[in-house]
Amino acid sequence: MKHFVEKIIEFIIKGCGFISAVIVLLIVFFLFREGVLFINSSPLEDHHALFIHKDNSVNDLTETQIKNIFDKKITNWKELGAFDQKITLISADEIDELFTETQLGKNFEYLSVCVNHYMDTVPGTIAYFSEKHLSLTPGIKQISIQKISLWKFLSGKEWFPTAKPAAIMGTLPLLMGTLLVSLLAILIALPLGLAAAVYLAEIADERVRKILKPIIELLSGIPSVVYGFFGLVIIVPFIQSFFNLPVGETALAGSILLAIMALPTIITVSEDAIRTCPLAIKEASLALGASHWQTIFKVIIPYASSGITAAAILGIGRAVGETMAVLMVTGNAALLPTSLTQPVRTIPATIAAELGEAPFGGLHFKSLFALGCMLFLITLITNLMVERISKKSKLN
Repeated sequence: MKHFVEKIIEFIIKGCGFISAVIVLLIVFFLFREGVLFINSSPLEDHHALFIHKDNSVNDLTETQIKNIFDKKITNWKELGAFDQKITLISADEIDELFTETQLGKNFEYLSVCVNHYMDTVPGTIAYFSEKHLSLTPGIKQISIQKISLWKFLSGKEWFPTAKPAAIMGTLPLLMGTLLVSLLAILIALPLGLAAAVYLAEIADERVRKILKPIIELLSGIPSVVYGFFGLVIIVPFIQSFFNLPVGETALAGSILLAIMALPTIITVSEDAIRTCPLAIKEASLALGASHWQTIFKVIIPYASSGITAAAILGIGRAVGETMAVLMVTGNAALLPTSLTQPVRTIPATIAAELGEAPFGGLHFKSLFALGCMLFLITLITNLMVERISKKSKLN
């Protein structure tokens, strides 16, 4: 009977482990499936297209050129190397102002005729319609739109996913903002956290440690939005005043706040790792004539390096993946960062801010999954690098 119960327990434990692993793999697979499907899509809405007069020599446009045309920054086809004609825009939103209901027909069956006639009259017209409603005729031609390639997605310098009619999805500003804020945060948090861990484990007396350790552990459980309010009330005004800036929501504010948030995790895990160093090893070092500080730097920290590495990985993970607090203090400007005192936008903050407004299954929705894939790869690569560096230092 006892053997039978043990077998059942073993089976349940194995089953739980297997199911957990499968769930994690399915989540990663689902994330990448949605993200990869987004690449090589058209920046236009599904089944929509741009049409121009057949005599217009322009055959293809980039999404930036389309945005500039519809924002009226480009007003003449001559600026695009075509004939000297003023650009006139028509779309489904304006069609009622140009034609009567009788002209268009009850089910828009005469839309193609009306638009063709209009484009013959005004050759500089560019029309944005659904392919279903506006069929190709000899008088008009469809513009070829460059698809969103992986390189364009990674290297593009503009992020306008809701731009009409063509979305612009360059993630370089988001990527640089994420790396800048996260790296600076970990550069601040790691030495401070390690120093605090050494203090708690090796220098502070037991009474001080018993007071400080629970307080630090309590800090790691505070919701990130509370840290965000702290950043808004304390850090942002301080940076604005200290650097005499128009706004205090900057990359520096995000980095300092993330460093504060990562500190409890780094201190707690590192302190636990340092305290696992056997007393016999410390005493052997001291017996050989090493001072307490020499023992800490030459014996204890190398012995606890795997635990300290885990603390660094957890701290980096907290910094890279943080959303709400960063969203509140970094200014959310999708611009390429040129200084620490400039507003930036990170990938997690972008996903958190835009997921609610992105239509389910649409281009914008899929682009946010692609951002999630980027975040996953950044975290994975960072973890692998930290582990590799740790292994090398251990061997040395």
